[in-house]
Amino acid sequence: MINFGVVGCGRVARVHTEAIAAAADANLYALCDTGEQRIRQYADRYPIKAVYTDFEEMLGDPAIDVINICTPHGLHAEMAVKSIEAGKHVMIEKPLALSLDEADRIIETARRQRVKVTVVQQNRFNEAILTTRRALQEGRFGRLTYGTAYIRWRREQDYYDQDAWRGTTAMADGVLMNQAIHTIDLLVWLMGPVKRITGRTATRQHRLEMEDLGVAMLEFESGALAIVDGTTTIFPSDLGAGLNLFGQNGMVCIGGNAANRIEKWRFGRDFQQEENEVLALQKENPASVYGTGHTHCVRDFVQAVREDREPFISLEDGRYALKIVLAIYQSNSTGLPVDLTQ
Repeated sequence: MINFGVVGCGRVARVHTEAIAAAADANLYALCDTGEQRIRQYADRYPIKAVYTDFEEMLGDPAIDVINICTPHGLHAEMAVKSIEAGKHVMIEKPLALSLDEADRIIETARRQRVKVTVVQQNRFNEAILTTRRALQEGRFGRLTYGTAYIRWRREQDYYDQDAWRGTTAMADGVLMNQAIHTIDLLVWLMGPVKRITGRTATRQHRLEMEDLGVAMLEFESGALAIVDGTTTIFPSDLGAGLNLFGQNGMVCIGGNAANRIEKWRFGRDFQQEENEVLALQKENPASVYGTGHTHCVRDFVQAVREDREPFISLEDGRYALKIVLAIYQSNSTGLPVDLTQ
């Protein structure tokens, strides 16, 4: 049994604790937070063996095999490095870090300590995404021409007011870093390396220091183009998250609450029968925008630890998604495109 300790008992800890509890050979052993009330909301649900209000003390517990970092963005890097140096395997909620230097420090420390570390970009496990990736690998699209990725969600002001760190520049808690990074990750995973980015951000509806709207154009090394848009200003309710891929021989449109449902599957001119078959296999849309991928992340990570292999989602994957978001911010700041090949 692999013992997990979750640090940070806020909003996203719910899906982490549920995923650990649901995964075979995983045991939710410990919780850590500076607020005892936040700990209690999860400790009362599960047979927790240990609770901590001091992170350093938690790291000293030899029974804990894996640390799940669910703290505000700006704390991820330091906590990850300390956990790795303590000999723990680590699962880091996105974003991996807030700078590429921090990301590189995590990567180098993990290599040196020979532990397993992943970043939780759980939508890579969506069946709709994996099915589309297989079609790409089989060459069904031909040459990709264009793509789009979007998160069009609603967040009321009380979402940002619930914690002092939300929406702040110190924690880089804007819609691109917090929400849209998921579909950005999927887009570049499917379409390949990016050559140049032009981006703009704005704060249109909420009282916060960061953006609640971001739009970018991505130019890929392949010559394909893509548009990314992410916002929490949709009124009156969420429109979902997804992406569209267009190639010379076909197209796929993925939607749902969390980029989890194929809505169009069209290859060649006589696509209708195959599309009907693919759409008939689509599962129920998950009620939560978190989707269902966290359980797959935990299962894969347990197997990675047991089999001494790399996790399905690598630290380099997390670094690249971060690099894209940071480039959008840089382009917005300078008003110029950002060349990612330099």
